[in-house]
Amino acid sequence: MANKSRDQSHIPEAERIGDRLIFENDKVRVWELSLAPGEESHSHRHPHDYVMICIEGDQVAGKAAPGQDSPYGPAGDFVDIPTGPGHTLFVEGGVSETAVNTGTLPYRNILVELL
Repeated sequence: MANKSRDQSHIPEAERIGDRLIFENDKVRVWELSLAPGEESHSHRHPHDYVMICIEGDQVAGKAAPGQDSPYGPAGDFVDIPTGPGHTLFVEGGVSETAVNTGTLPYRNILVELL
């Protein structure tokens, strides 16, 4: 069975935290995000708490959005997160950011948004 993307047109573009919406119900949204080495995601906002599970890759960074008071520090600052397959992280919502693959390998994760 093909793993198709779900329709995400009802989600504001700035709140699409991954490349592909895999699953959604009234409790969670499950996204996939893939980045080549050096690639950045689109700028996006995390309105909900979420769990990030690394599928592949060695390092990723969060870059704070302009005007964002975030755990990353001043806008444009990077926080590098060494990671690897299976690395799991809980993150509180409310952050606007761009994800950047600062590693040497393709990066892919699953994000489980808690609605």
